[in-house]
Amino acid sequence: MRRVLKHLFAPSAKRLFPEDALQRIAALIAASEARHTGEICFAVEPNLHPRAVLAGMGAQQRAREVFARLGVWDTRANNGVLLYLLLADHRIEIVADRGFDDRVSAEQWRGVCQLMEERMRVGEPEQAVAQAVTALSDLIAAHFPRAEGDVDRNELPDVPHLL
Repeated sequence: MRRVLKHLFAPSAKRLFPEDALQRIAALIAASEARHTGEICFAVEPNLHPRAVLAGMGAQQRAREVFARLGVWDTRANNGVLLYLLLADHRIEIVADRGFDDRVSAEQWRGVCQLMEERMRVGEPEQAVAQAVTALSDLIAAHFPRAEGDVDRNELPDVPHLL
């Protein structure tokens, strides 16, 4: 029941990420994607529906649903990455497409989450996302670097998703 109450009274995503912050995050994502051919998608959700909470849905399961719903899997090189933040549970999840299988370890993805968690804990949500996007970009660039002459095919919107 405690978790249901946390979700009912979750903080506002718009308060943590006002429009100007969302625009700066979108610009950072766009700039980071100039270094590699991967696609980064950021989504933040304040809470889950009480029925989902009562059914036992966690942040990881929800992140996988959001990954599919936003079409992060739908890139030519299968190199889309979702950075998902569930405010009510204070959870950060990364869901990466199959192009990263056997390239990036769970520990490396977890390291990005930990960087973001540190900034969130001190009340710096925009800086938390910026640090995570930079770290994700470094990982992606190591495996999917943009070669000279590569055409920028921005396959996913850079604008963050407030769910």
